[in-house]
Amino acid sequence: MKRKLRYGMIGGGKDAFIGAIHRIAANMDGLIELCCGALSINPDIAVDSGRSLFLDEDRIYLNYEEMIKKESQLPADKRIDFVTIVTPNFAHFAPAMMALDHGFNVVIEKPIAFTLDEAKQLKQKVEETGLILCLTHTYSGYPMVKQARAMVHDGVLGKIRKVWVEYPQGWLSKLSEREGNAQAAWRTDPKKSGKSGSMGDIGTHAAHLAEYITGLQITQLCADLNILVDGRALDDDGNVLLKFNNGAAGVLMASQVAAGEENALKIRVYGEKGGIEWAQHEPNTLLVKWLDAPTQILRAGGNYTDRLSTYATSNCRTPGGHPEGYLEAFGNIYKNFAQTLSAKIEGRTASKENLDFPSVTDGIRGMAFIDNVVASAKSDVKWTKFEV
Repeated sequence: MKRKLRYGMIGGGKDAFIGAIHRIAANMDGLIELCCGALSINPDIAVDSGRSLFLDEDRIYLNYEEMIKKESQLPADKRIDFVTIVTPNFAHFAPAMMALDHGFNVVIEKPIAFTLDEAKQLKQKVEETGLILCLTHTYSGYPMVKQARAMVHDGVLGKIRKVWVEYPQGWLSKLSEREGNAQAAWRTDPKKSGKSGSMGDIGTHAAHLAEYITGLQITQLCADLNILVDGRALDDDGNVLLKFNNGAAGVLMASQVAAGEENALKIRVYGEKGGIEWAQHEPNTLLVKWLDAPTQILRAGGNYTDRLSTYATSNCRTPGGHPEGYLEAFGNIYKNFAQTLSAKIEGRTASKENLDFPSVTDGIRGMAFIDNVVASAKSDVKWTKFEV
């Protein structure tokens, strides 16, 4: 395609954290340009944010309804190709549905919606329209996560037996939502975040990573949710036992009151022949542990085409020894989405590597995970069937 893809952003103004991350990620490979935005529900912040990003004055909108309606009326060579939605959880569904109804593809923050029913409605709309929805489960964008997935898929580890995944943070160790922390305020508010706190926010990342790497699906779980900071409305800590559809067992931990931890996401997967270990604090390294041989250390690098899968190397931007991290992983989600969308516009078939990004189906699995974890935590029955 002889042009960049054009997009508009909903949310993500100067007073937000994740909007800037999305803009960096989208811009990283030169495939996408920001053309418009409804960047805040506060009119002053919306206008100021749009001007700081050098958007045309007539494409700085005060609400998403105005943006989607007016952009859809522009000529084909001007209007946007997709929208990115980076609002709090409760404000995901309505702009996503409106965008799809007006012919725009969608990139959306996780969790995909506020409820499982909303997620299912989005899937139905995607199927009706034939449009593309990309969900930004960032951690699946790391090259060595993709390498782990490829090794499991190729049977290198044998049948998978055990999965450990953990995501400890410490940033909610105090009642920060009552101390002026805007991020804490909405993430701990059931009316804005949903029925779960830590499990909805970061537990969904851990669950997605477990299913993504193994290619398996959770079929049963046994959950324990805790509110460890007095006065908090939603869980800030939890532990979940897992059963997978091949008989494998798993353990998932997510906590936002692990004082001193930052974003210590880590996963270990064990098969009959060996296991893998990956941690976000050292994202360019994958440990491969063999039953009958010394541990092997694999490193990310675009030049390692002789030892890494195409899924890994196609998502590396530099040769080995040049660290790539969170922003690059985020950029990989956007790059693969953009390449897939461009191929569709041109009537081409996207490569299998480009098609490797989270979709609306992953969004439904995430919402179902939240529902099932909350139901299990309230139940006296040991195992809860994973219902979707």
